Amino acid sequence: MTTQKDVPSHTDLPPAFTLFQLATGHYVSHAIYVAATLGIADELAAGPRSCAELAKATATHAPSLKRVLRLLASVGILNETDAGDFALTPIGACLRRDVPGSFRSTALMFTGPLVRSAWGDLLHTVQTGEVAVEHVTGMNAFEYFAQHPEEAALFDEAMASFTSMVAMAVVAAYDFSSFGTLVDVGGGNGALLIGILNANPGLRGLVFDLPRVVAGATRQLAAAGLKGRCETKGGDFFEAVPSGADAYILKHVIHDWDDARALKILQNCQRAMRSQAKLLIVEGVYPPRIDQSLASRGAAANDVNMLVCTGGRQRSEAEFRELFAAAGFTFSRIVPTLAASSVIEATRA
Repeated sequence: MTTQKDVPSHTDLPPAFTLFQLATGHYVSHAIYVAATLGIADELAAGPRSCAELAKATATHAPSLKRVLRLLASVGILNETDAGDFALTPIGACLRRDVPGSFRSTALMFTGPLVRSAWGDLLHTVQTGEVAVEHVTGMNAFEYFAQHPEEAALFDEAMASFTSMVAMAVVAAYDFSSFGTLVDVGGGNGALLIGILNANPGLRGLVFDLPRVVAGATRQLAAAGLKGRCETKGGDFFEAVPSGADAYILKHVIHDWDDARALKILQNCQRAMRSQAKLLIVEGVYPPRIDQSLASRGAAANDVNMLVCTGGRQRSEAEFRELFAAAGFTFSRIVPTLAASSVIEATRA
């Protein structure tokens, strides 16, 4: 029987075969989308089951389903038992709907039709500079979500799931104790602020986002028992942001936009801020040089995803410094976190 130690590592493979593996990586993405859509992980929550049982529960063609499940087993998302049944691995368990830290919605978003079609148009973007989502759909991503509420709900759920993880890393790395009030600009359903407020009992907050989005934040804050310490406000950060807070935090907002629109958001924050207030950007920072590390791969992949989906970009420290200076800020420092994001701090110039 072949064991894990018998399997050649990535670096042991011939270059052509390594390239073949990279070129066919989308096979797994499609299989993950199928499994997440069908709820395979939920069906396996109680323990291993046969493919016949899974096919019956998901109304699918058993022989075809088995082939997809075996592909997922080959990359560690499932295990195939000696009896031929399938079981969840810790990775596969992240696709369950009902577990803390579920990444099902995130998987569905990144393997789903909108992102898939945008990446399929990457060549057009490289040839023309046009944002792929806009070329494919005729509108930008946020306009698209406004017209497709089911996909917007999935996006919001995915961002909340990811944000909850990032919030823990941010709270562990950055000291919020000097602030009395914190505004989360583009704060979605409040997941980041909930994590920060829970760790800082003396802090009060405000979630600011589009009106359709902050309705969800109101519900989440109430469920977290934070309604008395945190408000919500609907608006457009291209127009103005709420004024007078001690700090303003923007998580994965600036990377959604090109420099001109990112500058507009930051200028509105600068106008709203007190003289001693701080600006906190929670995003990945593009390394000065790309190598084959996980950090470099994550930065480069996110950068190209922004290229095709929003027209935004992942920025380097030098690019953040330039953007801050243009918006009337002075760069202070970068605080790394255990997540793939840092807290980039600035003050009013």
